[in-house]
Amino acid sequence: MSKSPQGSDRQKTVAIISKPDRPELAEALPALEKWLEQRNYAVVVDQESAVYFSASDVMARSELATRSPYLALVLGGDGTLLSAARAVAETRTLILGVNLGTLGFMTELPLADLYPALEAIENGRYIVDSRSMLSCSVIRGDEILATHSALNELVVSKSAIARLNHFELFVDGEFVSSYKADGLIIATPTGSTAYSLGAGGPILKPDVDAFVITPVSPHGLTHRPVVVRDTVEIEIHVKTGDDEAYLSLDGQVGMPMRDGDIARCVKAEHPARLLRFQRTFFEVLATKLKWGER
Repeated sequence: MSKSPQGSDRQKTVAIISKPDRPELAEALPALEKWLEQRNYAVVVDQESAVYFSASDVMARSELATRSPYLALVLGGDGTLLSAARAVAETRTLILGVNLGTLGFMTELPLADLYPALEAIENGRYIVDSRSMLSCSVIRGDEILATHSALNELVVSKSAIARLNHFELFVDGEFVSSYKADGLIIATPTGSTAYSLGAGGPILKPDVDAFVITPVSPHGLTHRPVVVRDTVEIEIHVKTGDDEAYLSLDGQVGMPMRDGDIARCVKAEHPARLLRFQRTFFEVLATKLKWGER
């Protein structure tokens, strides 16, 4: 066996994660598979990508971490990258987002620049953005029903019934406020440019050690977003009576919540490790939000 990249005798594993049904993938993924195998990478692909590969290790996206990939190539948009981050952050996998024509705050690399970027990675010419994540548990009585991670945000919102929900917010066990609102968002710095921004929250630089708590259409006009350190424990207590609320993480994973349930959030143990090359956060903001030039 020939030596793997960067002179290591251990074969490196690259995970391929892609958004399904994108026309670019029919040409891009077979070429990418060939490029990686020529350089002695082991390739594992999620089920969404498998149709474009000839002979690869295929598994559910949620199981990719079992292969401990050193690099995850994410072809799609920010939604695909959010899913990838939840899947592989625990293995400290480097994540490269390749933009396939969407807004792309995080998947900023155009497909045309993929191979120069891969060559730069092989030569160690890249920057790692360590993005903090949330770890959130749903508690009912004395039982933890589920625990999930999120790169952008947790949202507790109303269900299909068009009425305000009632929430109580606690930070490190201290009562903060009672809200009647459409929802309550807990956002990471990465998620500060997502739903929280649309609900009136501030933009945080990705390296700020904080979370943003943003009410969605609160009944009380004095309720405003609150920024807290990311070392705190945040709890949202649901007070819905006979109605249900709904919890979602990154807009992709969710479950109903009942009266008395608690959503408890802390900073996740493992951050998402996103790769970038030259562009700064403010350059990305100026491009994606179409801010004026000097």
